[in-house]
Amino acid sequence: MTGAPRFSVLGPVRAWRGDTELDLGSPQQRATLAVLLLKAGHAVPADELVQALWEGDPPTRAVGTLRTYVSRLRRELEFDRSHPELLVSAGDSYVLRADPASIDANVFEERLAAAERARADGDSVTAVALLRAAGELWSGPALSGLPGPFASAQRSRLDERRLGATEARLELSLELGRHAACVGELTALTADHPLRESVRELLMLALYRCGRQAEALGAYAEARRVLSEELGVEPGPELRDLHRRILQADPGLAAPSVPPEAGEARPRPAQLPSDIPDFTGREETLALLRDDLVDGGEVMATVLLSGIGGVGKSALAIHLAHSVRSQFPDGQLYVDLRATSDPAEVLAGFLRALGQAESAIPEAVEERAAQFRSRVADQRLLIVLDDARDAAQLRPLLPGTPSCAVLITSRSWPAGIPLVRHVALDALPLDDALTLLARIAGEARVADEPVAAHQVVTACGFLPLAVRIAASRLAMRPAWRLSRLAERLSRERRRLAELQVGDLAVAASFRIGYDQLDAGTARAFRLLALPDGPGLSPGAAAAVLDLPPDDAEDLLESLTDLGLLQCTRPGHFRYHELLRLFARSLAEEEEGASGRRAALDRLLDSYLADVADLYRVIRPGYPFADLVSSVRETPAFADPLTGVEWIHAERPAIMAAATQALDDPDAPLERVTALTHVLIQMIDLGLGVPELGALAERTATAARGAGFTLGEVRARYTHFWALYETGRSDEARAEMERLIPLCRETGQRVMLAPALAGRALANIDQGRDAEVMSWCDEAIALASGLGNLSSAAFVGSVVGHAHVAMGLFERGLREAEESMAVFQRLGDLVGQVHMVYVRAEALFGLHHLEEALAAYQECLTLLRMLGARERVPSALVRLAQLHMAADRPEEALAMAEEAVHVAEEVGLEANRESALAMLRKLVSARGL
Repeated sequence: MTGAPRFSVLGPVRAWRGDTELDLGSPQQRATLAVLLLKAGHAVPADELVQALWEGDPPTRAVGTLRTYVSRLRRELEFDRSHPELLVSAGDSYVLRADPASIDANVFEERLAAAERARADGDSVTAVALLRAAGELWSGPALSGLPGPFASAQRSRLDERRLGATEARLELSLELGRHAACVGELTALTADHPLRESVRELLMLALYRCGRQAEALGAYAEARRVLSEELGVEPGPELRDLHRRILQADPGLAAPSVPPEAGEARPRPAQLPSDIPDFTGREETLALLRDDLVDGGEVMATVLLSGIGGVGKSALAIHLAHSVRSQFPDGQLYVDLRATSDPAEVLAGFLRALGQAESAIPEAVEERAAQFRSRVADQRLLIVLDDARDAAQLRPLLPGTPSCAVLITSRSWPAGIPLVRHVALDALPLDDALTLLARIAGEARVADEPVAAHQVVTACGFLPLAVRIAASRLAMRPAWRLSRLAERLSRERRRLAELQVGDLAVAASFRIGYDQLDAGTARAFRLLALPDGPGLSPGAAAAVLDLPPDDAEDLLESLTDLGLLQCTRPGHFRYHELLRLFARSLAEEEEGASGRRAALDRLLDSYLADVADLYRVIRPGYPFADLVSSVRETPAFADPLTGVEWIHAERPAIMAAATQALDDPDAPLERVTALTHVLIQMIDLGLGVPELGALAERTATAARGAGFTLGEVRARYTHFWALYETGRSDEARAEMERLIPLCRETGQRVMLAPALAGRALANIDQGRDAEVMSWCDEAIALASGLGNLSSAAFVGSVVGHAHVAMGLFERGLREAEESMAVFQRLGDLVGQVHMVYVRAEALFGLHHLEEALAAYQECLTLLRMLGARERVPSALVRLAQLHMAADRPEEALAMAEEAVHVAEEVGLEANRESALAMLRKLVSARGL
């Protein structure tokens, strides 16, 4: 249960949170709450409460009893009794801080005031509707059943207000010519209040206007008799004057002229389908929409619920409509626009429900729409238009008056329909999905198998229809365990087949939206579901569909408008998981294996070209990008930062595409190994390194199994650097011992040179200094012979890093500065970042602390500019060490704390442990 409680005093004192009624305890305890409700917002002293409940004869421990009542009320009303926010103490007083709109007596008074304003403005129709709505808040005598003098006095006051409002409504109804509809109610009201002359006047006038003059005169005679017998008085001057005018057939008493369609006893349609007894969740949305529909205003309240099939639009609309139906006393109209799609047919049904004779309904849809608007102009109606197709279908069905409210559901957003609120529904939160499962399948079963229950609702994509179907299957099969259904739903190819029961089926719900698509959009819907991954960009969609990017983006937007895709952020589109399975099943039926493979190959080629373009812009001149033979005339990225922004956004989708290709024996392994190799720049950027390492390891295994040695070399090179960067040094060294022989065997000199440099760097702490130096020399010699400045500079940078790590700071500094000069000349931003770091390390080793500090800070700035958050913790740890060496403990501590925070954020355990070790050392040094 969520949300603030709402209260009723116009009848028995009651309270609800959401749809659940709260237990308010004994009559005396409810009487305590009644005092606080009717004085809400004001402090009520304890002694005043005692007098209100017991007057002159309170019990001995009245104050203690009162405290008990308050404590019990808090248990029901507050979310946290230890920190009350609704029923609070103020000294020896109590205050109920309830929203005035949550108390029906306040709403009643607001509606009376609004009716008075409408009446003063000459709008009697609205005034009548408001007064009727005010009267429908009552469910019996005010504060019924409550003891105490306060309740007695307030009951009399409120009941008098109710009677006055009823009289005002009936009086206005007579002014509007609705005399026939008033006679029955006035007769009953007179019987309940035989001494109230004003009610007798209204009854006499209504009878007279209905042509029942004798009965009107009889009502006067009865009033005269009752007043004489009960009070010993004659009727008052107003009643006597009306009697005289009736005897004289005064023309001034005639009924006012009213439009024929207003009638004297209008039908009140009640067409809503039955409410959903196990409706679950959406409390905040319901509260928001109730206010939108009921509050009205100067424009008609039109609310739209949109979303994919099965997300619960209709269920929410019907539940919402039932919750506010009392606020629409002239009735509720409902239509399923998928079943009855012709607006003319819908309008004819509405007009018949409103009392229009069949012969008086015109043929043309425009005339029917005009007649409908005229018919409902002075009525307080709720109109539910379920499963609308588009704006053209909706426009003729909309009233033209703010007294009505319209609730629309649609898979798409019907552009051009003026709305006061649009709610795009998404799947249920986990807790609500589990609650729905339990309500249908059984709470004990869900409680017994919580893990399986979680698996079931997850497989259902938290879609209400899917959860309902799964739960219904369980309810019909009491011998099944939840784990059995969870296992059946885990098989993707069978999942949609499992999600059907009776006439409910997730696939059938999806099919309705799909069948409305034109051929081109339907093809896009099928093909775009083929790639794995979290979503698609317009560029990826263009590759899959083999279309220009603008055309592909138009199709993405169309599918989003139709509720078949979700736009989670600008330029990013995704399917609901069940909808993707449905689209894939259609692709299997209609595209064939070759069509599906071609679409995925185009995506793989596009990603490979994009990543190679990124390599060219962030590592200009480096030869790895040349693995992609086709060079675009126009590069994908104008500058490094644009490319970096792109890889940050697209990395999950690219990794998913590569993994999907590895899982498919028909996918081109050469493309996958090339993509894995050029993705090594993610390591340069400190971006998703563990995931890239896992992909590279799988790729190397697949290439080895296929006998594709070149592909294995490429994958193992990427895998080595991923292992090294994530602190898995032993595994990194083992991988390098497999890689270097392969490079030599296949003549891969372009990779052999940096591989030897990497081998040297990975073995610094292994006591193999002579070998390390030998590998460094060989790496530099090989790189120099390649004739590629960028390769030579990169190898020089790794060797320089190795020399610094060995304590050869002067040599490492010189090599770093030489490589930096090349990287600057080439415009290699990533290379420069590496060299700034190596230079900082060398300067730190040489105890040039201020220069090292400036270099580390420059490195940190560049890393943050590149979004390379996985590399940030290492730089922060080194800054902490430098500050500590410079006797700046406060700055050192700040750097170490930030390093821990960033490492935890990016999820790199090795960096976190290094940062924590530094932090512990600093804390220990300060004696904390």
